[in-house]
Amino acid sequence: MGRKKKISMQDIADHLQISKNAVSLALMNKKGVSEEMRQLVQQTAREMGYGPYAPQESGKANILVLVPERIMSYQDNDHFQFFHDMIWGLERSARKKGFNAVITPLDRETEISLSLPGPFADIPYRGVILFAITDRAYAKRIWELDTPLVLMDSYYRDLPCPAVTSGNLEGAHVAVTHLIEAGHQRIGFIGPTNLSTSHEERWFGYEKAMKEQGLSIRDADCLTISQGYDCTKVEMAQFLDGLGEWPTAFFCGNDRIAYLLAGLLKERNKRLPEDVSIAGFDDLPYVNVEGLNMTTMRVEKERMCDAAINLLLSELGRTRESIHWQVQPTLVVRDSVALR
Repeated sequence: MGRKKKISMQDIADHLQISKNAVSLALMNKKGVSEEMRQLVQQTAREMGYGPYAPQESGKANILVLVPERIMSYQDNDHFQFFHDMIWGLERSARKKGFNAVITPLDRETEISLSLPGPFADIPYRGVILFAITDRAYAKRIWELDTPLVLMDSYYRDLPCPAVTSGNLEGAHVAVTHLIEAGHQRIGFIGPTNLSTSHEERWFGYEKAMKEQGLSIRDADCLTISQGYDCTKVEMAQFLDGLGEWPTAFFCGNDRIAYLLAGLLKERNKRLPEDVSIAGFDDLPYVNVEGLNMTTMRVEKERMCDAAINLLLSELGRTRESIHWQVQPTLVVRDSVALR
């Protein structure tokens, strides 16, 4: 038996004898068509079985979760356990809503060629969650599809679309305020703001907390640019070797950086946290070889996964407007921060 023809927006346009652009505007709830026409187009989409308006067959209520392959096989198991937790958290959140999360690895060749993985053609699906950092060009490729879409954990500000992230700015503000309340005034920052919106927003939170308390931000105390995640340790070592007078504390863009910093500081005979205190972000399940329990901001992963699924399944999942759903993290105080 041949595969059932997939209904397109052009099919709806031909059926109603209107333009494909009018169909697109109506299905995305954008201005440019009357409310009467919008309802007619959406009703026709349901009747013809178009995309997310099609009735879901039993066992085939699928959500595609696109995940860069490097995340699923990265050698830094401690850090990337965080991503594994999020991926399978999405699967659990989808199942609670009666859907299947189809985890779809995205290899580098597919990403560069802007091609779609097999499940896009092989199975019916309700929508797509694009998880973690992909090339902007590829994110735009998925964004241009006529399907509900949510970006999760990372996003592009110039690509209007629903997105779910941790409350990065607010969380960083809380963490740095905790350092300040512990008596630290010279606080450094380490995080690759050029590589992701998460690190950039955490820098903004650091900056906000410092300025609110009238504390100086010294360029020499901050490492904000990186050539790539594989370069982090080397770049941090060079940064530390270039310091003159040391900050009494560092806020790090994530816990991976925080624990790398702890190791590098010990190599330089710094006592932790007596000489240098550290706060991170994410609350990663590290095997703590440094003998240091990290003060951090716990990312509420389960709530983020629920938010992503709920947003995708709502009417907002179809929009191509910037909607940013932030789930606030929680401060976890441990022994990596000393009172001054």
